[in-house]
Amino acid sequence: MALNATTYRDEAAPATRQRPLRIMVVGLRGLVGVQGGIETHARMLYPLLARLGCEIEVLHRSPYYQVADRRPRWHGLTLTYVWSPVIPVLETAVHTLLCVLYAAFRRPDILHIHAVGPGLLAPLARLLGLRVVLTHHGQDYKREKWGSLAKSVLRAGEKFGVRFANRSIAVSPAIREEIEMRHGIDVTMIPNGAPHARHRRAGDVLARFELTKRRYVLCVGRIDPGKRQLDLIEAFERARINGWKLAIVGGAPPKDAYLARLEERANFNPDIVLTGYQEGPALRELYSHAGLFVLPSAAEGHPIALLEAASYGVPIFASAIPANLFVPLPRDRFFPVGDTTALAKLLRRAAVDPSAIRQGCQSVIAALRVGYSWRGAARRTRSVYTAVAKPMSNEHG
Repeated sequence: MALNATTYRDEAAPATRQRPLRIMVVGLRGLVGVQGGIETHARMLYPLLARLGCEIEVLHRSPYYQVADRRPRWHGLTLTYVWSPVIPVLETAVHTLLCVLYAAFRRPDILHIHAVGPGLLAPLARLLGLRVVLTHHGQDYKREKWGSLAKSVLRAGEKFGVRFANRSIAVSPAIREEIEMRHGIDVTMIPNGAPHARHRRAGDVLARFELTKRRYVLCVGRIDPGKRQLDLIEAFERARINGWKLAIVGGAPPKDAYLARLEERANFNPDIVLTGYQEGPALRELYSHAGLFVLPSAAEGHPIALLEAASYGVPIFASAIPANLFVPLPRDRFFPVGDTTALAKLLRRAAVDPSAIRQGCQSVIAALRVGYSWRGAARRTRSVYTAVAKPMSNEHG
């Protein structure tokens, strides 16, 4: 079998199939109770694909779950726990290798790989006769926490992933444009969806963190240098907006150095609250009553937290990176990455005239409902699966 990059084309799904498509998913750390953009993407997408008739098996990294937490099924999905080391530089590579070998034994119709790191194993999966779909969630090699060697490996993962997958999916126009320009590969763009807001009354969560309705700035995301939460803290302290608090939602591994820096800053300022990882009703309550949402990241793929905040009608300020700029927000809601002075001015303006900053939120919600649908993403993803599972006349091997 020759390992050549596939020339992609859109194909109509066949009218009927004898049996459901069997999809195996690899690349995320876990599905239930694990934070991260890819993990959230999978939680939203795969139950919908199961309802569309796909048989989905999601491969988890076992260290993220205690034995008692390892449920075999979740919302129509099969959950399988595959061992991985706890050493960061080896975790993804070793786990993905074991998953590819497991897939070669199980023979799914499609092996769906998420992210460019696991994409490094796409050539092996093809060599073993598997049909591969890769979803590119973002240029992980641009994340600040990685050293030069890790960034080189991630770049190789992107190259091998998009060239040897039968079909590649990008979650944002920015990713698609860059991949098509850099690698000359046609990529299917399927953006993340925006959830329908499920507002909750102010209750125990706001009380626990001593937050007042419409008087706190919310930031949601993994605690990571690339997310630039320290920039937001600096801008918030510069803004000096009386009566407001800053709530930073997200977790990090124990003894994480960046988390320790955030905790040190928060310990000296009672108006800064670190809530840890939140999900479900607790997170919905925080979104429902936030006065502002800020995403100061240096790099994103297609920021689900930004879409979530917008769906709740929360006024948003975001860093002016390509992935954020594609979200339908007014242009004056963006600021340069790392420019804490500009962000402080935006925060002061919002605190002085909150009604003005809320103008236009309904039009943003309407735009999200048209262009960012998880049901639509599921239907389009299933069409990709069907095209790849069907033998393609232009495919080598």
